Amino acid sequence: MTTEKNNTINEEAEIESNEQVELTEENTGKAVPSEETSTEEAEVNPVEKYLQEIQQLKDKLEEADNRILRLQADFDNFRRRTRLDQEAGEKYRAQKLITDLLPALDNFERAMKVEADNEQVKSLLQGMDMVYRGMVDALKKEGVEPIEAVGKEFDPHLHQAVMQGEDENYGSNIVTDEFQKGYLLKDRVIRPSMVKVNQ
Repeated sequence: MTTEKNNTINEEAEIESNEQVELTEENTGKAVPSEETSTEEAEVNPVEKYLQEIQQLKDKLEEADNRILRLQADFDNFRRRTRLDQEAGEKYRAQKLITDLLPALDNFERAMKVEADNEQVKSLLQGMDMVYRGMVDALKKEGVEPIEAVGKEFDPHLHQAVMQGEDENYGSNIVTDEFQKGYLLKDRVIRPSMVKVNQ
């Protein structure tokens, strides 16, 4: 009895294993992809994957190009600033020395206004005048020019007003007196003129 049961079970198992159950929409209730469809998907997925990778690489390349362009622009700006600084340094290299010499020049001018009452003082003043002219010539070679003040219209960039007055001989806002001479180094004011301005 037991042997017959075992034989029956084995036969049924053999029949089941030999039968191929076809998965269909009716059996499962869902659409079942065919072998052709799954093969197509397998082929499409790598293409999409490669396209995504290509797009990512393009984005990275564009970002790198933009970064390089920005760095190049920064470097060009740095070079231009450096060149301008060097040119300004060369152009105004003597400014500190000239600024230090201007008080000595003022003292020479005041000393030469002294009236000579004997030959010794006259010869001394002549020597001082020669030294003064030498200094003025050396400063001119460096691009130093005195600022014109008296009779000119007051310019706050060139003149420093320390007094105001009323003079019928001059128009309004005209410089009438200069107390201290001002100087330009090329196109830069290194000392404004101290002046009196007519109201």
